[in-house]
Amino acid sequence: MSSTRKSDARPIVAVIAFLVIAMCVYFVILGRMAYRMIEHGTVVSIGFGIGIFILPLLGVWMIVSTLRSGIEHQRMAAEVADRGRELDVDDLPRRPSGRIERDAADDLFAQVKQEWEADPSDWVRTYRIARAYDYAGDRSRAREMMKRASGQYREAKD
Repeated sequence: MSSTRKSDARPIVAVIAFLVIAMCVYFVILGRMAYRMIEHGTVVSIGFGIGIFILPLLGVWMIVSTLRSGIEHQRMAAEVADRGRELDVDDLPRRPSGRIERDAADDLFAQVKQEWEADPSDWVRTYRIARAYDYAGDRSRAREMMKRASGQYREAKD
């Protein structure tokens, strides 16, 4: 199968931590602004204050859901690798940009699609077809199938 490339994740974790901390500071500032506007007491300022207060709540929800799905995808990738079921793309021809050549990606996709159609309820096969969609350049279907794989993964873990 493909060679496993272990890279140091600390820089990525540091950037994520910095961004989360920066967003938290921003949310505190927005929360204070919202409180001051509501405290002002006019109808317009209360309306704006409520609207501004909703923004940090949405931001927290977005951060939490993004981090949760990212962690879950990493766990799925690790488990697929442990099972030796990663897609082997090391020998596929690539463009100068590093992306896999379209014909090779389409051939890989056709192969993985056939495997997936044999058992679409298997989260590993759904994960693999999501990756194949991504390599083939179909990002929307890749996201859709990765969500499906995540649901199947959670069901399998329960």
